Amino acid sequence: MDLLDQLADPAVDLLGRVDGILAAAGAPDEHRLWPLLRQLRVLPGDAVDAVLALRPAPLTATGAATRTVLGTYDEVRDALVDDGSWQGPAAETFAAHRDALRAYLVDGVESLTGRLDATAAYAEAVADWIAHTRDALARTLGDVLGSAEAVAVVTARTGGGAPVELAAAEIGARVLATVAEAYDRAEALPGQWAPDLDEVAYRPPDGSAVRPDGGRIAL
Repeated sequence: MDLLDQLADPAVDLLGRVDGILAAAGAPDEHRLWPLLRQLRVLPGDAVDAVLALRPAPLTATGAATRTVLGTYDEVRDALVDDGSWQGPAAETFAAHRDALRAYLVDGVESLTGRLDATAAYAEAVADWIAHTRDALARTLGDVLGSAEAVAVVTARTGGGAPVELAAAEIGARVLATVAEAYDRAEALPGQWAPDLDEVAYRPPDGSAVRPDGGRIAL
């Protein structure tokens, strides 16, 4: 349980009230809440619920589990080592294909193992984003729960008027600003990782292969 979990119950109650006020009365014209609502298309309480549902642990575990598969590829690399026991044109042809397969499977970042390692790292990066987002929202909620605006919202009677509406809008804006910042970071992640996650195509040997009679044939 992290800090956001500890704040969940009072935060959900407060933001439920905020959502109710905003749904019934809206927010003052030109308030900074409006651009955030248009960007995220979600009320503050729903945004908090969405972040509460995010958990980094499954993705962290996925990254670790993915890396365990790399050991299998190490065995493949060892099996594709040339022992030098086979000579001649056919051996050269076989060696060319063996080397191409090894490059495809295990050699460097442009191989299946490279992509597997990058996939694990990407899962861990998303897990870090979730942890950072939960921490940032917890700090915002901690400030909001102790604010004068929270007192105004919690103690308001039905139809509390402009002061209560403004208080709800201020709370909503602070919460959504934190979520919007996290959303922008999340949108940037796929682009940052895309080059490392592109599909790797098998590349057959370049040039030509050797015929048994010593001539050359195009592959």
